[in-house]
This record gives sequence, C-alpha cells and structure tokens, in this order.
Amino acid sequence: MFKIGDFSKLTRVSVRMLRYYDEVGLFKPAKIDDFTGYRYYSAKQISDINLVMSLRDMSFNVADIAVFMKEKSEEKLEYILKVKGEEIENNIRAEEIRLKKINSAIKDMKKERVSMSYNVTLKSLPSYKVISLRNVIPTYEAEGLLWIRLGEYIMKKNIHCNNISYSTYHDAGYKEGEVDAEVVVGVDNLMKDEDGFTFKETEAVDQAAIILVPGDYSNVAEAYNFLANWIEENGYIMIGNPRQVAIKGPCNEKRTEDYLSEIQIPVKK
Repeated sequence: MFKIGDFSKLTRVSVRMLRYYDEVGLFKPAKIDDFTGYRYYSAKQISDINLVMSLRDMSFNVADIAVFMKEKSEEKLEYILKVKGEEIENNIRAEEIRLKKINSAIKDMKKERVSMSYNVTLKSLPSYKVISLRNVIPTYEAEGLLWIRLGEYIMKKNIHCNNISYSTYHDAGYKEGEVDAEVVVGVDNLMKDEDGFTFKETEAVDQAAIILVPGDYSNVAEAYNFLANWIEENGYIMIGNPRQVAIKGPCNEKRTEDYLSEIQIPVKK
C-alpha cells in the first residue's frame, strides 16, 4: 500500500485531484485508516487511475467517466470513444467555419469594403406548374442535397421541365440548425405525387420586390439586407416567403464569380 503522496508521485496525479476523485466517488483509495483517516492506494489501482486521466484528457466529464468506470467493458469504452470522436470532429468543423469568418473579417478590415448597390424592381409572379421537393435539412448550406435528389428523380422519370427553378424556406424565421426547405422546378405537365415529390400549381404573386445578385452566394446575405431596408423605407411589408432563383449557378457556371441569383420577396403596401 502507498500513502496518497507516494501514490501521487508514482502516478503523476496531484494529491488534490486524488482527493477530489475520492470525494465525488470516481476513484477511491483501496483503504482508509479508521484512526488517522489517511488514504492508502494499491499498485493494482494504477491502471485504473491512468484510464481516468486518459479519459479526462480526452475531454470526458467526471459524470461520463464515472459511468464507464462502473462497467469497464471494452465494448462500452469503444462506444464512448467513437461518440467522443464524432463530437470532436463536429467541433473541429464548427471551429474551421469560425476561423474562416475571422479571416474574412480581417481581410475586410484591411481593405476598403465596397458596398454593392442593387436595383430593386417590382413585378408580379404568375402561377407555375412545378414539381417540388420539401424536406427538413441540417443547415441552409445543405440545400444542394435536395437539388440532387430532385434532379435525379426528374431524369429517372424523364420529366419535361422549363427554365423555372427556385428554392424557398418555410420556417417562421431564420434558424440555427435544421430548416424546412423546398426546391422547385417548372414542368410542362402535372403528374402523380410520389415518394415526397409533389406536383402542383404555385400561387400567383401580385407584387414582389426583386433584385439580381451577381457573384458568389456569400453576396446573398448582403443583398437580403439591402432589400429589407428598401422594403421598409418604401412603405412595403412582406406577405410571403422569399424565393431564391439561381439564374446562373453550379449547374451552368464553373466560376463562382459568374453566378447570378435573383431574390424575390412578395410584398404589399
């Protein structure tokens, strides 16, 4: 048996941490002297404390470590390590996105930012015969998954389409995380609904505020801000979900700087 100080030296775990793990029931000494209250540890416990410290260094919290230490099965260890690995990978992706935004902000600070000026027009939108696919997707950036599914279905069924296509979102407001998205393509004839693919006639829009957005999709957010200010300053209100039309995009342009999008927002006075 080893006193707590000696066990601390052998395992390179501080006395403070050993006492804390004893208090929370995570790692208890092999024996406590009834008279002095001294803690004593066994060499056989070294593998256990090494495992506890390894899991702590992997960012597992005390509660998770305690649950595993009660079972200590290889299957359980493999499972929790896989879950933690997935969590870390998601965190890395999230941090990479944050880093990209930081670098972009630094670039904007180092150069004079030229604000785009858009020409807003008002026009009516007729009713269209369309095929649509609506589903909940993980993020706004995952919209492409719906376009791929819709495109594959159109080709499989040999559906005759026209040049009408747009995406829209049905949530009450902007959302972090899962979003209710719909992608739409114009068709010559309506067919029977199947496997989540819906044929319908869209509602006509009496009046929509419209702007063209050139360049990469990163310009879209600024365009929405511009259009929001225009709507408010000119005494209009929104009366429906915005539509985002890809006039030129990944399907027909190789360079993102050559993209051209059209934002359509139904409005009224």
